[in-house]
Amino acid sequence: MAQAMKIAIVDDEQDMRQSISQWLALSGYDTETFASAEDALKVLGADYPGIVISDIKMPGMDGMQFLKKLMGNDSALPVIMITGHGDVPMAVEAMRVGAFDFLEKPFNPDRMSELAKRATGARRLTMDNRALRRELSDGTQIMKKLIGASPVMERLKEDILDLGQADGHVLIDGETGTGKTLVAHALHAVGSRAGKRFVLVSCAALEEDALSKRLFGPMLPEDAQLPAVEEARGGTLVLEDIEALSDTMQARLLSVINEQGTPAETRIVAISNLQEAGRTSEDVLRPDLFYRLAALRITVPPLRMRGEDILTLFTRLSEQFAEEYGCEAPKVSAQEAAQLLQAPWPGNVRQLINIAERAVLQSRRGSGTIASLLMSDHEEMQPVMTTEGKPLKEYVEAFERMLIDNTMRRHKGSIASVMDELCLPRRTLNEKMAKYGLQRADYL
Repeated sequence: MAQAMKIAIVDDEQDMRQSISQWLALSGYDTETFASAEDALKVLGADYPGIVISDIKMPGMDGMQFLKKLMGNDSALPVIMITGHGDVPMAVEAMRVGAFDFLEKPFNPDRMSELAKRATGARRLTMDNRALRRELSDGTQIMKKLIGASPVMERLKEDILDLGQADGHVLIDGETGTGKTLVAHALHAVGSRAGKRFVLVSCAALEEDALSKRLFGPMLPEDAQLPAVEEARGGTLVLEDIEALSDTMQARLLSVINEQGTPAETRIVAISNLQEAGRTSEDVLRPDLFYRLAALRITVPPLRMRGEDILTLFTRLSEQFAEEYGCEAPKVSAQEAAQLLQAPWPGNVRQLINIAERAVLQSRRGSGTIASLLMSDHEEMQPVMTTEGKPLKEYVEAFERMLIDNTMRRHKGSIASVMDELCLPRRTLNEKMAKYGLQRADYL
């Protein structure tokens, strides 16, 4: 849910403050007014969820001094300056200091609304990016994104926590779509480098000359960023598709690693995404580089090995898409649960995300089945029967756990409501929740 944007209006003239506030309120904005820059500074911190509209001429602290204070606190805060006739040179100076734009009195209210719309849009993007960076540096939050309680996922989480505390370079491998980049984020977030830079470069996305420049430089004066090895200094450098590096590039990367010494100043996390059958990163990387990168290694499990996690993931994803599209999430039958569990999932979690979104869309139209979606992804796939692959009891238990979990979340932990919907006595429900590791506190 996007955070509502505010507009702080700062002007020593009460009539001006009120007229601006009323006009913007009619346009749907949440406004607050201040009679002086000093009063406004008590409220406008570095993460103020909105923008500022300020007069440039005020007693005490004037608009220029106020703007410099705001830019010092948060250089990305959009500030629209209001100037009097003949103050255009001052407005130009304000833009140089960091103002978003300016309005010259007497101004057109529609022009002000248009500026406010652009400024709040820019501010929302800044706030969303900051929230994402905080989330990606919060080990607790990012570990929650690794959904699942299967043995292979529990082992993966333990590996992340263990290797996150280590200081060596890491090689992450696994099939495409399994979430290797998320694992790289988690490794960074749970380790001692969490507050440092996290730089990600796809080695397959750039031509060799461009990739060499992006990784090692030299950068031209007009380039906005440092080479990745400099940008990530002290933090984590993630190299996706490490197998795409040429022999020359591998040699340069090895030199960088050797120059760092031990412990490494910058941690390198290499992600291998080989898709050819029977080939590994060891086959395509020069041995000395491979053994430096693979000193610590994580293999992300494919979705087909994650058992009931498939149902948990499908439920969470379909609920997210249902909220996005403003409709109900599709209900999964016992047969569909078995089909989800038995599907081969060559595209792994990425494919499951696609299936969940399409299931929500077709449910909204009132047509289609999960089986038809699975069949369209795998034309060669035969109809799945619950008697194949695993004992029927395992499929029944997986479906039962999913049903109780979904109902508990829908009723926000209300035991009475769950008992009523599932026609279960309290004792039976308690026993089944204990059996499946479900705790009421998680749903409140």
